[in-house]
Amino acid sequence: MTGGPSPDDRLGDYSADRRIILLTLMAAAVGLISAFVALALVRLIGLFTNLAYFHRLATTLASPPASPLSPWRALIPVAGGLVVGLMARYGSNKIRGHGIPEALEAILIGRSRMDAKVAVLKPLSSAIAIGTGGPYGAEGPIIVTGGAFGSLFAQAFHLSPVERKTLLVAGAAGGMTAIFATPVAAVLLAIELLLFELKPRSFIPVACSAAVAGVLRVPLLGTGPLFPVLPHSALAGSTLLGALGLGLAAGLSATAITALLYACEDVFARLPIHWMWWPAIGGVFVGLGGLVAPRALGVGYDVIHDLLDGRLFGATLVALLVVKASIWAIGLGSGTSGGLVAPLLLMGSTLGALAASVFHAADTGLWAMIGMAALMGGTMQIPLTAIVFGVELTADVATLPALLIGCVASAGVTVLLMRRSILTEKLARRGRHLTREYGVNPLHVLRVEAVMEPPLGLPAATSDVVTYPDELLDTAMSKLLEHELERLPVASRDDPTNLVGYVERSAILAAWVQLTRDEHAIE
Repeated sequence: MTGGPSPDDRLGDYSADRRIILLTLMAAAVGLISAFVALALVRLIGLFTNLAYFHRLATTLASPPASPLSPWRALIPVAGGLVVGLMARYGSNKIRGHGIPEALEAILIGRSRMDAKVAVLKPLSSAIAIGTGGPYGAEGPIIVTGGAFGSLFAQAFHLSPVERKTLLVAGAAGGMTAIFATPVAAVLLAIELLLFELKPRSFIPVACSAAVAGVLRVPLLGTGPLFPVLPHSALAGSTLLGALGLGLAAGLSATAITALLYACEDVFARLPIHWMWWPAIGGVFVGLGGLVAPRALGVGYDVIHDLLDGRLFGATLVALLVVKASIWAIGLGSGTSGGLVAPLLLMGSTLGALAASVFHAADTGLWAMIGMAALMGGTMQIPLTAIVFGVELTADVATLPALLIGCVASAGVTVLLMRRSILTEKLARRGRHLTREYGVNPLHVLRVEAVMEPPLGLPAATSDVVTYPDELLDTAMSKLLEHELERLPVASRDDPTNLVGYVERSAILAAWVQLTRDEHAIE
């Protein structure tokens, strides 16, 4: 037995190997599939909206408030909720909810395996819920649907769990890119929320999928940003100070609407009837809310356009914000199928426009833009994604400093006030806890020589299971666990029969605990 090369000869900054090339090619195919899935979802939403509110056969996106129907249209969301409830009960109950928590659960608990039923029923149910007036977004469903196709693609090729995770997230990023034309934000969302790692083995394939979907979006769904605005010049210091105040207000609002959503969910959970009927009950409130503020219905892209252009004022903004938040929370709390992002963008831009009105700001659209990104970043606790998302949605790069201040301030408030984000709270209620803080594992940094003990008269090594002073503690711990040992002899790299000490499992764990304590020590 020889000592072999030193770990320094084979250790690098990253652990990727050539298999990443194959995975990237597969991710490109998943990105292509996700773009067409996104197109199908958009067309389905348009189809059901036109059928329900305009009695015509068309697939272009339409706005429910423009419907010429009578007040009886308040019953349309009820019918949509009833259909979604039936689909969830007799199809798959995994289509319930806003989508991203389901993707997180599949990654963390389900070994990144998703059901083929979800790939079909999730976009269909979401299109029905949104097309019948539901105040939800398409991004959560497309993240789940794109992720499901990515997972099914990986399962077809019998990939490992970590590779399935990569293709699942690649599908989610591709779908989000195709919907919003935001490839960079989609990749950041994957890093901040879905991957639970920042490694080339996953980052490169996911980025490739987003890039492919971004290219395909042009012929499929059109060019340019989704919400173009007139570009701003350099922002004044007073504007940046206002962004800080708006970000803090957005953080408080994010905390409030998260509490409202789960309060509604708790109310529905106490109803003495089967959950299949809950979406229809939620649809009653959605329909009534639509009579008070028709602009609160549907996905609301046209309303966001108006807010960014500064076309809505005064009491209209108050009614829109209150009604949208209320029917969105009641609807999602009922367990229907729909997403979070578009409603958060609309509520955030309304909040910004209200702030501009209160403080008599000249540029209402700028405040709407900051509020839009800040509410999303704080509610979902993804500030980096929200910053870039705001820039890519509007193509207004000059607003980047204001978006940075607003989104970070909002996220700072919610991190202090909420134990979990609006997404991870759903998992916690299912008994699943996760932490979203990333750091370097001490076992990947410290070496055996840092914790080993003297040999104390141990005999010469005769076993193949030894470790070396220059090996990482992670390697030594893997050997201990693999062979069910409590301690390992430490042999000289030059002469493996010469013992220079031993290392115990408890010593490795103690080193980890000590480093964790040192992080909080005040000197």
